Amino acid sequence: MKNDKALREHLLNLLKADSAHADFETAIKDIPPALRGQRPKGAAHSPWEVLEHLRITQSDILKFTRDPKHVSPDFPAGYWPMTQAPPNEKAWEQSVDAFRKDLASIGELVANRSTDLFAEIPGSEGKTPLREVLLVADHNAYHLGELIVLRRLLGAWQ
Repeated sequence: MKNDKALREHLLNLLKADSAHADFETAIKDIPPALRGQRPKGAAHSPWEVLEHLRITQSDILKFTRDPKHVSPDFPAGYWPMTQAPPNEKAWEQSVDAFRKDLASIGELVANRSTDLFAEIPGSEGKTPLREVLLVADHNAYHLGELIVLRRLLGAWQ
């Protein structure tokens, strides 16, 4: 494809999310542990719940893109954590690290010129790697914005 390189570069920039909105690192930086499980008045989720939702969803999309036999969690309950707060600081860090790792893997998938971004994922009813990458970028952008709003409401955003 004539514009393959440009498309891949645009997708990688979109995944990094540092052009139009805050990126993952900015959104999670220095959230005080005491606030990670707090739901501000009127909010449906805590920072922990949003972080875990981001991680679970991104992981599911990556697994589906790599393996059409992958079985997704039940919707919607399977895409959210069972607790409002992380059980400990290690759980928070593990979730952050897993999100970073899966985001890097999605970036590698995009950067790999042997990945046909337009090929139908077998058994997916027309879904393609391109569609899944755009879905990840869109979903992440939405919930990173939500995380920043939660931080503002909790007084943990400058």
